[in-house]
Amino acid sequence: MPGVPERIDGLLALLKGVGRLEEPVEQALRAVPRHDFIPALALVPDEEGLRAVNRDADPDGWWETVYADVSIVTQLDDGATAFSAVGSGGVVRLPAGVDYTSSASAPSTVVGLLNLLDAEPGHRVLEVGTGTGWTAALLSRLVGDGGLVVSVEIDPAVAEQAAKNLTAAGHDRVRLVVGDGTGGHPEDGPYDRVHVTCGVRTVPQEWVEQTRPGGVIVLPYVPGFGTGHELRLIVTPDGFAHGRFSGFASYMMMRSQRTPAGVLSYTRDHQATTTEVDPRAIGHAPAGADLAVAARTGLYSRTLIWDDAYRLWVYEPGTCHAAAVTWTEGRRDIEVRQYGDRPVWDEVVDAYFQWVGWGQPGRGRFGMTVAPDGQRVWLDEPSRTIG
Repeated sequence: MPGVPERIDGLLALLKGVGRLEEPVEQALRAVPRHDFIPALALVPDEEGLRAVNRDADPDGWWETVYADVSIVTQLDDGATAFSAVGSGGVVRLPAGVDYTSSASAPSTVVGLLNLLDAEPGHRVLEVGTGTGWTAALLSRLVGDGGLVVSVEIDPAVAEQAAKNLTAAGHDRVRLVVGDGTGGHPEDGPYDRVHVTCGVRTVPQEWVEQTRPGGVIVLPYVPGFGTGHELRLIVTPDGFAHGRFSGFASYMMMRSQRTPAGVLSYTRDHQATTTEVDPRAIGHAPAGADLAVAARTGLYSRTLIWDDAYRLWVYEPGTCHAAAVTWTEGRRDIEVRQYGDRPVWDEVVDAYFQWVGWGQPGRGRFGMTVAPDGQRVWLDEPSRTIG
């Protein structure tokens, strides 16, 4: 069986093959082995659902998974459902209503945000979302293990295990705080860097206020429509933060910003119509289109795919305003079922074709300004606000 150094070398070679790997981040990955932060029993998402990995029952499979570029689920249902309740081997089918709520992010995802953060020795860092503690340890390696990293975790059980992981790995100078990271942690600010490891739809102004002018905030922006996006913001002396979107980002949502329960049900009254717009054109559109539609409408989306059909849901969370648009192989008509009195499908179509009319700008041409009175998405420059 390959040793740890060989496994780390293999992971680094893989990461270099899929994107850039800055030298300081590479050295941190070598110094902070991922396996020190992965539990003996965990779950891995794959094409069939979730696959259990068990270090005791299948050590080779566990080690291979730990040093693969995959996310590893470490908690279910905010801790209410134990892994033992869903099995300890093979493909796992989660009971209805149970979801995964904490994980060790895929290494490529971790590297993407750390590259953007550009943390240097001596920087004071606020991390929002401790998780297993791996990224907190990596940050500590990047800035110096002198108590410069403050990591806030909302879940006490997750924080307790992270503390054990960090202590065992020799990074006990990281300051762990149990609480809601939405408000940051002003007691130890101001910070040079803010590193967010959970999906965010609305950037809290507190993070801007607790960052020095010239400081950097990196986060996964997950507006709810389509894909998620890496966002790097720079704070200015006037209390604003400006930045652009770069790559793809996939993270579990911050608990305080989880999607409220939407009404997606065929049992409610609806209006049945048809459309000439194939929902796959919007559901499979590039990231720039997702940003434009999200900013223009504020709506959410989800997709359902069968062998011969594709359905795009667009909806306003917490309300009955929704539309189900279904393409079916062999049928000329594309069915629209509209719920509520807000024409959400029409709004999405209008926003999508506005993006087309702009010349189909890619993700990198979009940015965000976070101000005391809210956040705004813009195209090319902050003065060109689109939502």
